[in-house]
Amino acid sequence: MASTSIPTRTSAADEAAARERLRQALPATVDLLTQRQADRIDDKDIDAYVKLNWLEWHGGGLRLTITGRNVCAQMAPTAV
Repeated sequence: MASTSIPTRTSAADEAAARERLRQALPATVDLLTQRQADRIDDKDIDAYVKLNWLEWHGGGLRLTITGRNVCAQMAPTAV
């Protein structure tokens, strides 16, 4: 009989922390993509960004999705 893994609070907290780390790092990641330095982005982070639908593969390269643009826009300081 196969056992199934039940998510724990710790794993949910770890997942939330990882997502927040990626959110904070997204603007710098976008800068690296703009400078054509995607090789400086960790492969695991790329996989996570793609899984979150913040980046997508397009023609052999990475680009920001609409969702990714919205995440960046939410982080931008607002003018008062």
